[in-house]
Amino acid sequence: MSGEHAAYRPRRSVLYMPASNERALEKAKTLLVDALILDLEDAVAPDMKEQARENACAAVRSGDYGRRELTIRVNGIGTRWHEEDLAAACAAGPDGIVVPKVGSADEVRQLVAAMEAAGAPEHTMLWAMVETPQAMLHCEEIAGASARLAVLVMGTNDLAKELHAEHVPGRQPLMAGLGLCLLAARATGTVILDGVFNNVKDPEGFEAECLQGRQMGFDGKTLIHPGQVEACNAAFAPSDAQVEEARGILQAWADGAGSGVVTYNGRMVENLHVETARRVLDIDEAIRALESSAT
Repeated sequence: MSGEHAAYRPRRSVLYMPASNERALEKAKTLLVDALILDLEDAVAPDMKEQARENACAAVRSGDYGRRELTIRVNGIGTRWHEEDLAAACAAGPDGIVVPKVGSADEVRQLVAAMEAAGAPEHTMLWAMVETPQAMLHCEEIAGASARLAVLVMGTNDLAKELHAEHVPGRQPLMAGLGLCLLAARATGTVILDGVFNNVKDPEGFEAECLQGRQMGFDGKTLIHPGQVEACNAAFAPSDAQVEEARGILQAWADGAGSGVVTYNGRMVENLHVETARRVLDIDEAIRALESSAT
């Protein structure tokens, strides 16, 4: 457990940026976002795919994005751009390659083999988007298919489309799929990111969905607009009160070592509470280190 904590990397806010838009790529250098997905897929028109690919790879190679984790979303398996996208991304060596609509463990193994054949450096991990009923039902197999798969990304828009579901506050139609993927992520030790919130003019709705995602257990959320970054970072970071409580629990545990029964603020403290408190402090420490580093 402690090794997992030590390796924690903040991915509270993960922003999609269309790689065809050079102004957007420039702006991304100044955003207080934990990670960027330089998009070659949905946000890019067919006649701009090659230019977007060149822009994304140049951005990765530039070294101009500071502490931000950089990933490239390639076009999906079976599209005419996929193989060239994957080869170019592997050569550029981002932190991750995001692949849409991953539906099976076999596809994960196929992608990892292709990455290795293309010479992807060891630090370049696979981020798999899970966004279909098939992926929901086989998510544990997908998440456990390769050590190179580091992150699951919920594709909630596509999932809603496939389910014939409506977008409603609280996301009840999507909860079964979200829950299955969360279980798969935790069972396999994989990071999992919540899907996007579509209405950029509804900050209250966005904050409510961030809170829901954090309460469910997501590690962070994918975003479609820079204006969503600040609220997302706040939502997925431990509050001051949570940090204070975690320190109090650990102090009570240390003070009561050997006594058999430990209490904090009138509540019994068990090992599971100690583990949770340590995780809160590890996350807080990692976020503070990230935010104090050079942009």
